[in-house]
Amino acid sequence: MDLHPDHPLTLDHLVQVGYHREQVILSPEAKARIHEGRKRLEQLQSTGDPIYGVNTGVGRLATTRVSPEALERLQVNIIRSHAVGVGSPLPPHVVRMVLLLRLHMLSRGFSGVRVETAEWLLRLLNEDVIPVVPGWGSVGASGDLAPMAHIARVLLGEGEVWEQGTLRPAADVFRERGWHPWRPVSKEGLALINGTQVSTALLVDGWFVLRRLLDWATVVAALTYDALLGLPNALDRDALALRSHREIQEEGERLRALLEGSLLPRDPARVQDAYSLRCTPQIQGTGRMALGWIQEALQRECNAVTDNPLILDNPPRVISCGNFHGSPVALIGDMMMLALVPVAVLSERRTFRLLSPELSQGLPPFLADRSGLESGLMMLQVTQAALVARLRELSYPSSVGSIPTSANQEDVVPMATNAAHRVQEGIRWTAHVLAGELLAALRALRFRERSGQGSPLSLYREVRQQLPPDLPLEGDHPWGSWLERLAEHLLTLDPPRVGNR
Repeated sequence: MDLHPDHPLTLDHLVQVGYHREQVILSPEAKARIHEGRKRLEQLQSTGDPIYGVNTGVGRLATTRVSPEALERLQVNIIRSHAVGVGSPLPPHVVRMVLLLRLHMLSRGFSGVRVETAEWLLRLLNEDVIPVVPGWGSVGASGDLAPMAHIARVLLGEGEVWEQGTLRPAADVFRERGWHPWRPVSKEGLALINGTQVSTALLVDGWFVLRRLLDWATVVAALTYDALLGLPNALDRDALALRSHREIQEEGERLRALLEGSLLPRDPARVQDAYSLRCTPQIQGTGRMALGWIQEALQRECNAVTDNPLILDNPPRVISCGNFHGSPVALIGDMMMLALVPVAVLSERRTFRLLSPELSQGLPPFLADRSGLESGLMMLQVTQAALVARLRELSYPSSVGSIPTSANQEDVVPMATNAAHRVQEGIRWTAHVLAGELLAALRALRFRERSGQGSPLSLYREVRQQLPPDLPLEGDHPWGSWLERLAEHLLTLDPPRVGNR
């Protein structure tokens, strides 16, 4: 892809570069814009006036002047002192997204870096030398300082990298490739670590997987709806249109299409189902409503300039501002969790009905073939209950959890990166809950078919063909390993016959 300062970066661009390693080109316009920004900074710097992070310390030390002969050393010190990330490293595909986001921001020309500094990031990205970035240590206040410092540190020839998938010391990779470590000039160390790119990349990655997971939630709901002999009137097109929300109507349309041709008999004496069936379009449609807002908000954040200070023109000036503050990103992460949790809650409730004979329209207890001798899927729902409880804990908003830092200079922080990490965990556990419902629904439909109650939907056979052929639908088994396998399937592969994203 061609990185142009006036062409918006899309979420799909990030997915292509992050997952599929698409090569990136820095356009002539981007190079010109970066060069102009550097010239403006040098002109402003020549006056000797204080410029934050250029000839002053950072954070609470912003009032401390730094001598002209120590300006380059200051930038190296900023990078090293801020590289305090801990915990498991970010996945390489997420770091690739971070590099692309940072390159795009630098290409706008407001950060005061040299073209060669942007080209260093481009080299890492295109040659698949990906910095190892510990995932924890950012409060999202001046952006993602600690994780971004670990990226910048690699340019110094320090730290570790993934070289085409192999973990190696950056110094060894530089030596073998004949690369001479980058040496920052004024402002460049700070320009590489200020901003929201890590939390944004984590949420873009979450958005990409969440879209797929919501599609699977629709397919799984349709299978359960059929297995529980759900009444079609709750999916009536005219009734759903009266709710006004487009996403709810579209979710009803998807479910109607997936359930079309069901041959399992419905009881004419029943007039309505429990909420966990009857309200599926409304609840899952609400998740898709949130997803639309999330996509739009993330799109804006991907194209935001979140550096500080900013080097502006017309007239040339340095502005210290708060664009780096991760408050919008934290809200996006909190919203993603609010979109996830009701889907998981609904899935666990539908699973509970499948396993309870008094609620399941004639299915055996816990879907066991030989009740008593076998426990069936009894414990599967217990695991779901534990995961739903964890998801509720994760849904507490990060954006309200400020803890002041930097001697109270940074006195209101958004915890945006924590919000993004919660989304990653939340998506994983939601996939496990849905995997449990999928297993129960398939087992229930197999029971109805074998007991002569009618033929399941063709969707049942399509999903079965997509899943591992050795998936057991009878007898007792260690179900935990199957939940892991099915959850991974839901996270990485698209379901059959779900459109209208």
